[in-house]
Amino acid sequence: MNEIYVCPMHADVRETRPGRCPTCGMNLVPEGARFRLLRHMFGNPIHVAAMASVMVVVMAAIMMMVR
Repeated sequence: MNEIYVCPMHADVRETRPGRCPTCGMNLVPEGARFRLLRHMFGNPIHVAAMASVMVVVMAAIMMMVR
């Protein structure tokens, strides 16, 4: 089975081998890899809670600095 490689920024760029996007020069990634980590993180409720906690802490820190 041949894997298809796509540009993370230009979904219309599809190649049968790894390389660089002719439009922007980014490395092509295997199709379906763009959101693999995000799907993994949302697959576990503990990961979702950890991400939300980190976001709240970062936003609170920024708000305290702006005061």
